[in-house]
Amino acid sequence: MIPPRWRRIASERIRILFRLAREESAKHPERSKRYVELALVIAKKYKVRLPKKLKRSYCHECHAFWRIGTNVTVRLNARERVVSYVCKECGKERRYPYGQEV
Repeated sequence: MIPPRWRRIASERIRILFRLAREESAKHPERSKRYVELALVIAKKYKVRLPKKLKRSYCHECHAFWRIGTNVTVRLNARERVVSYVCKECGKERRYPYGQEV
């Protein structure tokens, strides 16, 4: 089934906002944060799911766009088989599993 036109437009706008957030995150982190917030509002309003790549590119607590080494620490926990992202702005930790067979 083909998604409605408005949903395709919303998805395109979300991708544009995340691209702008990535570009602005080094020089203007507050502007980058605002782009992420706007993308999330659009996704919620039009019921558009974010792809996994976009979901894992920002802090779900403070909406900061993550730049590895700058505002996020990434660690691998081999025992629990998870990747741990710790936001340096708010201290929130997100854990994602890896290496599982689907």
